[in-house]
Amino acid sequence: MSVVVVVGASSDRSRFSNKAVRAFLQKGHAVYPVNPREQTIETLECHACILDVPVRPDIVSVYVRPERVLKLLPDIARRGCGELWLNPGTVSDEVLREADMFGLKAVEICSIVALGFLPDSL
Repeated sequence: MSVVVVVGASSDRSRFSNKAVRAFLQKGHAVYPVNPREQTIETLECHACILDVPVRPDIVSVYVRPERVLKLLPDIARRGCGELWLNPGTVSDEVLREADMFGLKAVEICSIVALGFLPDSL
């Protein structure tokens, strides 16, 4: 079982970031949602910052705009992770350059599809 952090997770079940939380859970992963404006997501405690997550994640799946990703990269690098999954709408050339500079293995991918789901099925 992998440890997954979903940055930008939402309690709104229509949002892709919530669907990703549910998809990772359905596949048996330990999921840690991160969003400073949420308390719980899908019954999971939500963390305000990735540095509040108590374990090193295997995957950090990001659901925030590129400008926000750039601000979060130092904390993601400090926390460490196996892979940084950049979902559609989170990627820019600058994000990719900065992630590389921090030594993060960035993967441009849709988490939901990568797990074998269609977003409308969740």
